[in-house]
Amino acid sequence: MRARVPGSDEPRVEFPSESLAHRGVLIQEAENDIQAQRKTFAAGELPRRLMAADFRRVPQYSFDVLIVGSGAAGCTAAFSAAQEGASVAVLSKGVLTESNTLYAQGGMAAVLAEGDSVEEHAADTLRLGCGLSEETVVREVVGEGKRAVELLASLGAEFDQDQHGELDLTREGGHAHPRIIHAKGDTTGMEIQRALTGSLLNHPNIASFPNGFVVDLLFDAEGVFGALVCNDKNELVAFCAPQVVLATGGAGQLFRETTNPAIATGDGVALAFRAGAAVQDAEFFQFHPTCLYIAGAARVLISEIVRGAGGILRDRDGHRFMREFHADAELAPRDVVSRAVFRRMVKTGDTNVYLDLSEVSGDPHQLFPRISRICRFFGFDIAKDPIPVRPGAHYMIGGVQVRPDGSSTVPGLWAVGECASTGLHGANRMGSNSLLEAVVLGTRTGRAAALAEGNAALHSRLYSSIQQSESQERAGFDVNIQDVTYSLKSLMWRQMGVERNAVDLADALQKVELWSRAVGVLAPPNPRTWELLNMLLIARLSIHSATAREESRGVHYRTDFPEQVEAWRAHTVLTPDVGGGDAASLRGMWMSAVPVARIPKSGQALAASQQSQSSSTAAAQ
Repeated sequence: MRARVPGSDEPRVEFPSESLAHRGVLIQEAENDIQAQRKTFAAGELPRRLMAADFRRVPQYSFDVLIVGSGAAGCTAAFSAAQEGASVAVLSKGVLTESNTLYAQGGMAAVLAEGDSVEEHAADTLRLGCGLSEETVVREVVGEGKRAVELLASLGAEFDQDQHGELDLTREGGHAHPRIIHAKGDTTGMEIQRALTGSLLNHPNIASFPNGFVVDLLFDAEGVFGALVCNDKNELVAFCAPQVVLATGGAGQLFRETTNPAIATGDGVALAFRAGAAVQDAEFFQFHPTCLYIAGAARVLISEIVRGAGGILRDRDGHRFMREFHADAELAPRDVVSRAVFRRMVKTGDTNVYLDLSEVSGDPHQLFPRISRICRFFGFDIAKDPIPVRPGAHYMIGGVQVRPDGSSTVPGLWAVGECASTGLHGANRMGSNSLLEAVVLGTRTGRAAALAEGNAALHSRLYSSIQQSESQERAGFDVNIQDVTYSLKSLMWRQMGVERNAVDLADALQKVELWSRAVGVLAPPNPRTWELLNMLLIARLSIHSATAREESRGVHYRTDFPEQVEAWRAHTVLTPDVGGGDAASLRGMWMSAVPVARIPKSGQALAASQQSQSSSTAAAQ
């Protein structure tokens, strides 16, 4: 069994770990006959920068730490860095409150009740991770649950309480105990976002810059030192900082059916990859099994709390089918429920299944006010009428490969939250662990970035760095951005969705590579084009990884390889070949597999590894 590059005739080669060590890529040599493969890009095929800039004419800001993203992870990172005395800038693609966090209904997991324990929460997380969760990371994150709740409360977040004035804890799929806190039933994310945004706006060390699109990261051979931003006036602005933290959220908009907001287009992972950072586990996208499916309505998530309260999934004939798929029925892990719903839709020839709330204890309108309000608008009384639901892309498990402190494989670049791959979730995220991860690791990453040493000569680096895109001859006609975007989303839903196979993946890759070339050459330089190019890059990376993983594990299900394979208990890692460090285009990428628990624990060793190969070897050991 080997990781292969689809469509490539290149000979298989051993992964050259020593040759990459001088760039800080501390990836271990592959084991179990899963060998690294190299994919070569044509000249100019994958430019590292989307926009040329003359920095003599671009306004510039300087800060100690630059945070890209204003959800739970970005806000906690910013607050933590500012508490260490760093000057912090927070960039957001839309308004500060627009993030995946805002739409999180489920809640946040934390061990708070008698009879529960950190050990049991860790065991649940590891079990759901299907062998790919990093145990050290899991134990560290879940062990900080109580402290994370206390931090949010200190910033003004208010969570639901029971009749005794204690936090009202509920149970969701995969959790052995009630340990999920909520705010006003199904508006937990909104409450957390409100409190965290307030902490940003009121902190003297934090400056916020909403409605800006990050076009490119600023980087040179030494690493990352800022970002080039297109603001809401369509003007370019350079933000310089020795430490840049990506907290850009997920990429649900890659798929036709998704619970994610319009801003979730994978920008952070694409920015990091072009800057030279390794991307891990790109094949793992979690699909939420119950999204509202009504023509004309956004694919609103119907949270697990509804099923946890007694909601039942039925098909068009009223048959309760989940007991046929898992002993926990509606409270089975999300990947199990999603596949069960998908297969039931196929078997019954229906476009959806139905969520029946008639047996819920209590008044569904009071328990789930937001869901009730949305459904009522479309003529559904959730207390009596079954709600039409189907799966939708919900969470990007893979992302920028980071160490426990949030540092990436490129000096000066950090990542946290959904855009980072920490090893917490493994192959299948457990519900309500993501907000916990955002707060715990956001706090840790922000502090580490604030205390990290970096090259302070930002402006000299700015003027000396290469800021150009390789020019390509235009074909004399334009490309329809809207049509390509919709085609991509439909393709990914059909061929990279709940179930996958080699034939569909190869076809999808061919189309995505064609669209990438067309958009890169023909589309005008503006945020819509740049956003689509980011989406196409993430699609490309995820298809490569999904093709390489010839097994089924967690949310990655291959109909042609339906069994889990022990030799594939490893993370897929895509490492860009940056050539000269600050070259205009990527030369290719390495595809490799890293056994679980082989990722180095110390990200701070990366900067030292840039100085000499001997120091990088010591860090790897």
